Amino acid sequence: MAEKTITRAQLSEAVYQEVGLSRNESADLLELVLSEISTALAQGEAVKISSFGSFSVRSKAQRVGRNPKTGEEVPIMPRRVLVFRPSQLLKSRINDGLDEMASNGKKTT
Repeated sequence: MAEKTITRAQLSEAVYQEVGLSRNESADLLELVLSEISTALAQGEAVKISSFGSFSVRSKAQRVGRNPKTGEEVPIMPRRVLVFRPSQLLKSRINDGLDEMASNGKKTT
């Protein structure tokens, strides 16, 4: 299956088509929403989008990792990572899509 990437321009165009704002207003709206999400996450807040999922930031402690090539132990510094948990609705839509592809005889891997 070919991978597709949805760009900001495509999201902005979808807003333009569905909502009826001008293209500039649609792009500004998209940027505002993404900015609000980014700001909240940077401040350590969780972001929940109903029927889609939730984003949160998790702190990871320092740990010892291993270079797979040399086997040498290397310290991995503490960091914050972004975590996304899809909603049950999103999970079911994704799995329904797989079921549809399988019933149409398309390869799912």
